[in-house]
Amino acid sequence: MIKSFALPKQKIAKKIKMRSKSELTELVNSVWDEDVLGSQLCFEDIKQMLDNVGINLPNYKLRNLTEDLTISNGGGSLRSNGLTKPEFESLCHKLTQEDVRRTFKTSKQHDRDGVRIDGEMGAIHMVLNEEQAAFADWINNHLGKDEDLRHKMRLEEDGSDLYEKMDDGVILCKMINLVAPETIDERVINKGENIPIFKQHENLTLAINSAKAIGCVVIGIDSHTLNSGQGKKWLVLGLIWQLIKMFLFKRISVAQIPGLVNLLRPGEDVTELLKLSPEQLLLRWVNFQLEKAGCSRLIRNFSDDIRDSQIYTELIAQVAPEGADIDKVAMTKEDWLERAEIMLSRADKINCRAFVSSRDVVNGHEKLNLAFVANLFNNHPGLEPPSPEQVVNVMEETKEEKMFRNWINSLGVGPQVNHLFSDLYDGLVILRLEDTIKPGLVDWESRVVTPERLSKIRAKSFQEVLGNCNYAVELARKLNLVVVGIAGSDIMEGNHTLTLAIVWQLMRAYTLSLLSRLGAGALMVTEAEIVDWANRRAGLTIRNFQDKSLRGSVPILKLIDTLQPGTVDWGLVGEEEDRFLGNAKYAVTSARRIGAPVYALPEDIVAGRHKMIMTVFASLMLTDGN
Repeated sequence: MIKSFALPKQKIAKKIKMRSKSELTELVNSVWDEDVLGSQLCFEDIKQMLDNVGINLPNYKLRNLTEDLTISNGGGSLRSNGLTKPEFESLCHKLTQEDVRRTFKTSKQHDRDGVRIDGEMGAIHMVLNEEQAAFADWINNHLGKDEDLRHKMRLEEDGSDLYEKMDDGVILCKMINLVAPETIDERVINKGENIPIFKQHENLTLAINSAKAIGCVVIGIDSHTLNSGQGKKWLVLGLIWQLIKMFLFKRISVAQIPGLVNLLRPGEDVTELLKLSPEQLLLRWVNFQLEKAGCSRLIRNFSDDIRDSQIYTELIAQVAPEGADIDKVAMTKEDWLERAEIMLSRADKINCRAFVSSRDVVNGHEKLNLAFVANLFNNHPGLEPPSPEQVVNVMEETKEEKMFRNWINSLGVGPQVNHLFSDLYDGLVILRLEDTIKPGLVDWESRVVTPERLSKIRAKSFQEVLGNCNYAVELARKLNLVVVGIAGSDIMEGNHTLTLAIVWQLMRAYTLSLLSRLGAGALMVTEAEIVDWANRRAGLTIRNFQDKSLRGSVPILKLIDTLQPGTVDWGLVGEEEDRFLGNAKYAVTSARRIGAPVYALPEDIVAGRHKMIMTVFASLMLTDGN
């Protein structure tokens, strides 16, 4: 091992940002003293040598870099005792060309801190240990005291037993009810310590269809792919993350937190806030708090911009309750890992240390840092109530609007719809729905202006967006939707009544199109044919979907019990009107458990909303056909 050395000051180069390869070679030659170094640079001397060529690394980066260099360097093996001159030159070239985290940390972190899983068709999936541990911690904190889960809680700290313990579907069902209370009627969940395999698959099927109903994208997932024996851990983590994100985001709205109107910029009104996603609102919230704290920095993301912990240190000090005794000592530390650990200890003082470790902060793990900030907002928004002149009447989303929004999001057509009316204004989501109902219907090349092609000139972009909306109405007619009195401008302006009218018809057309494809028929299945099928299949006598007997859900439950005998516990069903809502909840959850993708709400059934009742029967018919 070569001893550490000190080069004369005159040989230390000025800090460099970017150099050509020949310039780097010349620079390395000027500082590489073979009389001192010999033929190799030992790892202990790397930091000083990098300083000498003007590449200054924080201690944590140096540690990560040294670990990476002992594993590989550009794909070739390294001797364990140091770097040769060409190897050091190559290292300098990489560090000046690329961000250190991207070059060394991100590419190697997965190899060290995650599991690489080969999927189908050559796909490669990474299961990151830090996500696994963070999600397990969240489940422990929120479900650890649930009586139905007592035999399997707590999950291991590293989350290694997460997948096996989710095999019976009970944890997933419980998570869904945390996100959207009463989505699942718990009377339908198969519970116990030794649930038979068939009953486990029922629970998983129930969880999947319920997750769809609240807006999760579960394309390509079924009760078998979620089973730990399949080894598809990335699918499990993906679904868990969607649920956790929904849980964290459900309060981030003007309706829930009126103080968000403080984030309005000059010239904006509340409709601008309604167009922002929860992620965008969080970014704006962080920057608002930083400005209040007198911090000159702002953030644009939850990855690179937060890695040095300055933003978090300032933010926590700003939103912490009075008397919490939060200081900014973290910023006195040079080492970013040490700084992050101190910052997180301050977050712990206000009960907000969640999702991230100090290394997750320094590595800029975007998903976990987003969760950390959302959790901080939910606990300490630090927003004053709106002033009298700021008070606005923001209508809270109705259950019907939420149901339609969840249906759209579950199809994965993108982008995410956070507010039904403002997010449909450019016509693109409606066009994607129409193309899903009838693939190939939309002429994307000639008739649609996508965001990347949208003009920067305001007047022209207005016409382009209106053109998209007019085209969406035109195609709605081709799908035989009733659009009399509906113009593209109604969609663009967010007309509630007319937008709901077209979205409902799209949902109906989508459901019926699935039935038509099932039968390989060219014609759309009619409502009369669905009624006839239900009557024949279960011995019912309903005339149509306005039949008053449907309000009590008994005909629906009879059909479910016919499709899968033994599903319904008739002791839980009552014929009195005050039992109707309980019956409807039981029916909707039971339908989902046997595989029906039901989006309708129990309240729709009790209120006799025949359009939504039709979708329940159509979903059951689809399940029977499958």
